[in-house]
Amino acid sequence: MTIDIEKIRADTPGIGNVAHFNNAGASLMPTPVLDAQIDHLKLEASIGGYEAAAAAAERCEAIYASVAKLIHAEVEEIALVENATVAWDMAFYSLPFEKGDRILTAEAEYAANYIAYLQVARRAGAVVETIPSTNAGDVDTRALEDMIDERVKLISITHIPTNGGLVNPAAEIGRIANAHGITYLLDACQSVGQLPVNVGEIGCDILSATGRKYLRGPRGTGFLYVRKGLLETLEPPMIDLFAAKWVAPDRYELRPDARRFENWENNYAARLGLGVAVDYALDLGLETIWQRILDLSSNLRARLSEVDGVELRDIGTVQGGIVTFTLDGVDSMAIKEALSGQGINVSVSHPASTLLDATRRNLPPVVRASVHYYNAETEVERLAEAIGIIAAKREA
Repeated sequence: MTIDIEKIRADTPGIGNVAHFNNAGASLMPTPVLDAQIDHLKLEASIGGYEAAAAAAERCEAIYASVAKLIHAEVEEIALVENATVAWDMAFYSLPFEKGDRILTAEAEYAANYIAYLQVARRAGAVVETIPSTNAGDVDTRALEDMIDERVKLISITHIPTNGGLVNPAAEIGRIANAHGITYLLDACQSVGQLPVNVGEIGCDILSATGRKYLRGPRGTGFLYVRKGLLETLEPPMIDLFAAKWVAPDRYELRPDARRFENWENNYAARLGLGVAVDYALDLGLETIWQRILDLSSNLRARLSEVDGVELRDIGTVQGGIVTFTLDGVDSMAIKEALSGQGINVSVSHPASTLLDATRRNLPPVVRASVHYYNAETEVERLAEAIGIIAAKREA
């Protein structure tokens, strides 16, 4: 299966304004996703919010099935939440930790997650340890195996870190976690929508994801997967009358499904947009999307490597759609601003976002150019040429 790029780009109004290489931040939404949100907002304005939600109830319910299909889970294992941070936090903070419990994570772990580990370590006396990386930059699964003992309570990694191109060996990590009966939490914020994700094959117990990045959905959307066997043992850190029923003056009962991690109020327009975005990706096919992203990112890396003074900062045996680089003598923020003035969107990834990895590799702020399947080859050429011009001006 191939992607009809002309049709996809005709479906993406934003491409008329910018060459968008900030897809790891927030992708350009396709028209059907935008229309789903606007239509529902108009309905809310015309008949009322509760009434509009009732009218859209069947479509809202179908979103759970679409998300479950996307990651090969079961419907009752899916919760729809406001963003990936809420998804990750609701699951992580429901896990019980005691003094001496070990949390194993990656060197390229995202700052928000690591801060949460440190907070739990402070509160409960747990210990946070990082799994060494291979020479290529991947999580070293042999080292992970050697670290396992009865005190390891959680293995938690980011599948695709925020910088560096790396795609961690999630399934190999899952096999180790499953073999030892250790809970496995996967932050799939950058991977869902970029590559095929199968929770059964990966072996994760918990997975968090966002709508705004590679799924091309709205901001303020995300979802959580919790494996059924684990779900029954977890109580969310916060609950309301949607997550639980008040069944007696002194007793409540949690929902039996993953929706115990949700709350009653939500943005129905954004949620409907997320559903359309998931279906849009499913219709294209995740294998097809992934191959297109691999082709575009490889092309971009090759072109940038030809520019004098550019240093590619990517790591990993497998490298995805996030391309990071620096240019000798030019501040990364200055590059971002210069590109923005030409209608080219990139972002800057700062060392604090992956502090351990950045310290280990002595990384400065890096330019992050993240491709998506709707990017055209001509846009890749335009970006590389723009960097070449900036490099030439530096030398003039």
